[in-house]
Amino acid sequence: IIGALTVFALIIRLFRLSNPHEVVFDEVHFGGFATKYINGNFFMDVHPPLGKLLFAATGLLGGYNSTFYFTNIGDDYLESHVPYVAMRLLPGFLGCLLVPVSYITLRNLGASNISSIMSALMLTLDNGFITQSRLILLDSGLLFFTGLTVMMWTDFLTSQEQPFTFNWWYPLAMTGVGLGLAGSVKWVGLFLIATIGISTLQNLWTVLGDLKVSPRQYLNHFMARALCLIGIPGAIYMFLFQIHFWALPNKGGGSGFMSPEFQSTLRGHEISNTFQDVAFGSKIHLRHHATNGGYLHSHPHNYAEGSQQQQMTVYPFKDDNGEFLIKKALKVDENGTAIDPKVTGLEYLKNGDVIRLEHVSTRKHVHSHDVRYNEHHWEVSGYGDDSWSGDTNDNWIVRIADKSVAIDDPRPIKAINTRIRLIHVNNRHCGLFSHDVKLPDWGFGQQEVTCAENNGRAGAVWLIEANENPFLPPNAKTVNFQKPGFFKKFIELHGTMWSVNQGLTGKHPYESRPIEWPVMNRGILFWTEKNGGPRQIYLIGNPLVWWTSTLTVLSLAVLLVAGVLLIKRGIPILNNLAMYKTWNAAMLLFSGWFLHYFPFFLMKRQLFIHHYFPALYFAILSVGVVFELLTHKLSRPSRIILAGTVLALVFLVYLDFSPLSYGNLMHRHHCERLKWGKHWDWTCLTSPEDAHEIPAQPAGKVHHIDEHVKPVLASSPIPASPFVQAVSPVSPISPVSPITRLAASSSP
Repeated sequence: IIGALTVFALIIRLFRLSNPHEVVFDEVHFGGFATKYINGNFFMDVHPPLGKLLFAATGLLGGYNSTFYFTNIGDDYLESHVPYVAMRLLPGFLGCLLVPVSYITLRNLGASNISSIMSALMLTLDNGFITQSRLILLDSGLLFFTGLTVMMWTDFLTSQEQPFTFNWWYPLAMTGVGLGLAGSVKWVGLFLIATIGISTLQNLWTVLGDLKVSPRQYLNHFMARALCLIGIPGAIYMFLFQIHFWALPNKGGGSGFMSPEFQSTLRGHEISNTFQDVAFGSKIHLRHHATNGGYLHSHPHNYAEGSQQQQMTVYPFKDDNGEFLIKKALKVDENGTAIDPKVTGLEYLKNGDVIRLEHVSTRKHVHSHDVRYNEHHWEVSGYGDDSWSGDTNDNWIVRIADKSVAIDDPRPIKAINTRIRLIHVNNRHCGLFSHDVKLPDWGFGQQEVTCAENNGRAGAVWLIEANENPFLPPNAKTVNFQKPGFFKKFIELHGTMWSVNQGLTGKHPYESRPIEWPVMNRGILFWTEKNGGPRQIYLIGNPLVWWTSTLTVLSLAVLLVAGVLLIKRGIPILNNLAMYKTWNAAMLLFSGWFLHYFPFFLMKRQLFIHHYFPALYFAILSVGVVFELLTHKLSRPSRIILAGTVLALVFLVYLDFSPLSYGNLMHRHHCERLKWGKHWDWTCLTSPEDAHEIPAQPAGKVHHIDEHVKPVLASSPIPASPFVQAVSPVSPISPVSPITRLAASSSP
């Protein structure tokens, strides 16, 4: 049975895997990340590394030369000789293996062959699972490791009568391995840890009630589960991040997201030693400390509102536009004449000194005035020119950002190691400040800089990273960042991943909310042909599978609530073997569905229907459990006929929707007939009127689409998912970084 299910899944999943021979949807990102792994260039992504490492490995095995950057949806693989079929085979095989895994899981939960085969075939014939497992995407790996973990855990639950034997240890340890692997593909694996964790507590509670188990034996039970379900996953997860660091030794587009200490560990991004002593006349780069957003920056472009003076921003890459000269404060004599003191010798910068910062390339001073963004923020701009000395709004007080240092303590300011605040002289309430807020398009999406009220806040802390001064002796002491070890890098990277993930709050034409997922209200257009061709790939499930699984998983919730009430009333419902099996299966499957679904209601970031797939897996398994409960008293032939009828209907619906899964041709009548839901918005205008009129065309992007789709796709035919909105923008006159090219091209 397992072999037959696997072969059938291979046929369904891998049919015409080479179609289309172009970049599809988020292959832009995950294929691109594989290229970066092979080239060793550091990048930033919101997901853990395992899935991308596997794609890089399969690409290498397939002969990939890592010169194709997956820049745009629709880029041709064949022209660049990319072994894309080999790379797609990885999720394809994992998607196939999930089918026998689902069958074994249901058998472990006590379901019959008929019920288990029915659920496994429904999983096989779901068009959404098919689409996800045919492309260079992470979801197939996540789903396989999720299914593998649940299978091994259910195997462990069937081995309770022989504790601490090989047949007991093996599934327990493999459950831990599965947890580690699932969590290393996507953080959704944390929901799986919660699912297994709840089941573990239930299992330990049962063991506690066994009077044959001594306190010492119970402690052994507890420690064994802790070792396998906490220790093993944690070790796997951290080891894969160590591989991630080993695989990315070079600087890359994601370097700007990280602290200078982290960046100093990357080859080609080594931060040179800089003079430790800072003095008037020093040329410096001033890094924002709180956000790791980059360096204080300016360029010859003005604000579109407010004073309309030159923009002052934070930009993630060090360049000439981030170089500032420390000048003495502007003074005014009794006649109101501005005096511009000159630096004539070595004069060290100290806590409490008043300075001006001149932008070296444009000769404008960092300036603030009574132009407010709101009641807490004043504008900071670049102001002045060579013909005018400026005014006292250019003056800033330097304070060491350490509460243990007194205001009148003349302690010297040191590069790298001293955190400082810059407080405006004429408005002592505000300090030079930045935060994770991006300017509009006129500000090139760079990070906002203001003079913010409450100058003691974290966003008002800066450090001097580069420092040179003509008055310092050549043998003056130099300093550099201390390179962090693995754990510091691990912690910092996770903080950055979390921050970037939370920042994915923009709009996407195919995003959807969790309330829509169980009824499949909205799909995602993955790919369409160029030159107005009719072929397209649209992520949508098999409606019969989705709607049936939603009903059955909700029926498990009703069953559990009713069961608790009946047991409370003293009705021994669990004495019935069928009900006992269903009860145990229902607790695991419903908790798995609930914990993989409802947390998304708490998320404010962009979400898509593919986020529901792990929960959907548990829902499809629930179909077999409910079918088993409802039909266990029927004769075997009757159950076979009933299951066969359901599967026949599922197969017909699968066939009907298959052109959208495989990117096959279909005529317009067929295309329109599939639009069961009003929000299923693939295009049919490009489809020929009759099946015999379908022309053969090369694959690519669409240029002629339905009228109701045009508004949301006006700027880009098919946007990739939202990682683009987290990447750092381009300085208008700065070198374009690799991450900028990623942002310009296009993603959980």
